[in-house]
Amino acid sequence: MSLQAFLLLAAALFSVGLFGALSQQSVVMLLMGLELMINGLLVAAGGFWLRVSPSGADGQVLVLVAITVMALEMAMGFAVVTALFRARDVDVTDDAGDLKG
Repeated sequence: MSLQAFLLLAAALFSVGLFGALSQQSVVMLLMGLELMINGLLVAAGGFWLRVSPSGADGQVLVLVAITVMALEMAMGFAVVTALFRARDVDVTDDAGDLKG
Protein backbone atom coordinates (compact mmCIF):
# COMPACT_ATOMS: atom_id res chain seq x y z
CA MET A 1 0.00 0.00 0.00
CA SER A 2 1.41 3.37 -0.94
CA LEU A 3 1.78 6.43 1.30
CA GLN A 4 -0.88 8.24 -0.69
CA ALA A 5 -3.40 5.48 0.04
CA PHE A 6 -2.60 5.65 3.76
CA LEU A 7 -2.97 9.43 3.77
CA LEU A 8 -6.22 9.26 1.81
CA LEU A 9 -7.64 6.74 4.29
CA ALA A 10 -6.42 8.87 7.20
CA ALA A 11 -7.98 11.99 5.74
CA ALA A 12 -11.28 10.18 5.19
CA LEU A 13 -11.33 8.86 8.77
CA PHE A 14 -10.41 12.25 10.19
CA SER A 15 -13.05 14.03 8.08
CA VAL A 16 -15.83 11.65 9.07
CA GLY A 17 -14.78 11.95 12.72
CA LEU A 18 -14.67 15.74 12.54
CA PHE A 19 -18.10 15.86 10.96
CA GLY A 20 -19.44 13.50 13.63
CA ALA A 21 -17.86 15.46 16.48
CA LEU A 22 -19.14 18.81 15.26
CA SER A 23 -22.61 17.81 14.14
CA GLN A 24 -23.79 15.56 16.97
CA GLN A 25 -25.07 16.69 20.36
CA SER A 26 -25.06 13.27 21.96
CA VAL A 27 -22.02 12.76 24.17
CA VAL A 28 -21.55 9.19 22.97
CA MET A 29 -21.57 10.25 19.32
CA LEU A 30 -19.13 13.05 20.16
CA LEU A 31 -16.75 10.51 21.71
CA MET A 32 -17.09 8.24 18.69
CA GLY A 33 -16.23 11.16 16.40
CA LEU A 34 -13.16 11.95 18.47
CA GLU A 35 -12.12 8.31 18.31
CA LEU A 36 -12.41 8.29 14.52
CA MET A 37 -10.29 11.43 14.34
CA ILE A 38 -7.57 9.84 16.49
CA ASN A 39 -7.71 6.70 14.35
CA GLY A 40 -7.14 8.85 11.28
CA LEU A 41 -4.06 10.36 12.89
CA LEU A 42 -2.76 6.89 13.79
CA VAL A 43 -3.24 5.64 10.23
CA ALA A 44 -1.28 8.65 8.96
CA ALA A 45 1.47 8.00 11.51
CA GLY A 46 1.62 4.34 10.47
CA GLY A 47 1.83 5.35 6.82
CA PHE A 48 4.67 7.76 7.50
CA TRP A 49 6.44 5.11 9.58
CA LEU A 50 6.17 2.66 6.69
CA ARG A 51 7.64 5.26 4.34
CA VAL A 52 10.51 6.33 6.60
CA SER A 53 11.61 3.08 8.24
CA PRO A 54 9.89 0.00 6.84
CA SER A 55 12.27 -2.48 8.49
CA GLY A 56 12.21 -1.11 12.06
CA ALA A 57 9.51 -1.84 14.61
CA ASP A 58 9.65 1.56 16.32
CA GLY A 59 6.59 2.92 14.57
CA GLN A 60 4.57 -0.22 15.21
CA VAL A 61 5.27 -0.05 18.93
CA LEU A 62 4.39 3.64 19.02
CA VAL A 63 1.10 3.05 17.20
CA LEU A 64 0.23 0.13 19.51
CA VAL A 65 0.93 2.26 22.59
CA ALA A 66 -1.16 5.10 21.16
CA ILE A 67 -4.05 2.73 20.38
CA THR A 68 -3.88 1.30 23.92
CA VAL A 69 -3.91 4.76 25.51
CA MET A 70 -6.76 5.83 23.22
CA ALA A 71 -8.81 2.75 24.17
CA LEU A 72 -8.27 3.48 27.87
CA GLU A 73 -9.29 7.11 27.42
CA MET A 74 -12.41 6.18 25.53
CA ALA A 75 -13.36 3.57 28.13
CA MET A 76 -13.01 6.20 30.85
CA GLY A 77 -15.03 8.68 28.78
CA PHE A 78 -17.81 6.18 28.24
CA ALA A 79 -17.78 5.37 31.97
CA VAL A 80 -18.21 9.07 32.80
CA VAL A 81 -21.02 9.38 30.27
CA THR A 82 -22.74 6.31 31.69
CA ALA A 83 -22.42 7.66 35.24
CA LEU A 84 -23.73 11.05 34.11
CA PHE A 85 -26.67 9.44 32.36
CA ARG A 86 -27.54 7.33 35.38
CA ALA A 87 -27.24 10.22 37.84
CA ARG A 88 -28.96 12.98 35.88
CA ASP A 89 -30.56 11.33 32.85
CA VAL A 90 -28.47 13.56 30.59
CA ASP A 91 -27.09 12.37 27.26
CA VAL A 92 -26.60 15.56 25.24
CA THR A 93 -23.78 18.07 25.58
CA ASP A 94 -25.99 21.11 26.19
CA ASP A 95 -27.59 19.57 29.27
CA ALA A 96 -24.20 18.65 30.73
CA GLY A 97 -23.06 22.30 30.81
CA ASP A 98 -23.42 22.55 34.57
CA LEU A 99 -20.42 20.23 35.01
CA LYS A 100 -18.01 23.09 34.34
CA GLY A 101 -15.55 23.57 37.16
